[in-house]
Amino acid sequence: MFRDLIPLLADDYRVIAPDLPGFGQTIAPERGVFDYTFDSLAKVIGEFMDALRLDRFALYVFDYGAPVGYRVASASPERVTAIISQNANAYLDGFSDEWGPWEAYWREPTAANREACRESLSAAVIENWQYRTGTRPDQLAPDGYLLDIALMSRPGAEEIQLDLILDYRSNLERYPEFQAYFRDHRPPLLAVWGRHDPAFIPAGAEAYKRDLPDAQVHLLDAGHFALETHSQEISSFIKTFLEGHL
Repeated sequence: MFRDLIPLLADDYRVIAPDLPGFGQTIAPERGVFDYTFDSLAKVIGEFMDALRLDRFALYVFDYGAPVGYRVASASPERVTAIISQNANAYLDGFSDEWGPWEAYWREPTAANREACRESLSAAVIENWQYRTGTRPDQLAPDGYLLDIALMSRPGAEEIQLDLILDYRSNLERYPEFQAYFRDHRPPLLAVWGRHDPAFIPAGAEAYKRDLPDAQVHLLDAGHFALETHSQEISSFIKTFLEGHL
């Protein structure tokens, strides 16, 4: 998803975009060998940071990257010089009303409720709900959603994602901790969100101002995967923001 953004920033910054375990081109350990929870994902990213000796950096978080990144930032606040939140939620305010099957699975983690969540991993939902909602058809290239659909078809990929869907409830439990980190450490924060995201609504972006009154919030005429259509605009916001906060 960062294929268009990285070249726009690379002349001025060292840009590092690791895939989370089980995502992208990672060779994902099997379930049972690796515990697919957000705590585990954060541990891997922390070890990745240590291996590359990344002592100070601005953190870009998106979707699942938010609860992973905020775990990392809360544990090592001295390393984070600034945060860029792109449709990356840390407040209950940010949830749309379309989380019903996931919420049912959190309340009752039964086999039936797990199966009900599988639809959210289907090719149709990936393309039409995740990528196309709130996006002009003439602006959206097929590269992103076709790659996501292909990667989801790998053996075991759906079960890994269903494990993470169940564990997503742990992120809501950590929201007070993340918000305390914002208040206590005051990281400069830029929230640049697609306003038409069907999962995370603009109220989630505005909510950052409760704990970080100086947060910069920009809402774009885009969907969840805002970089697919607005990488130029987002890179401009990032460059202006980082000039004073890196």
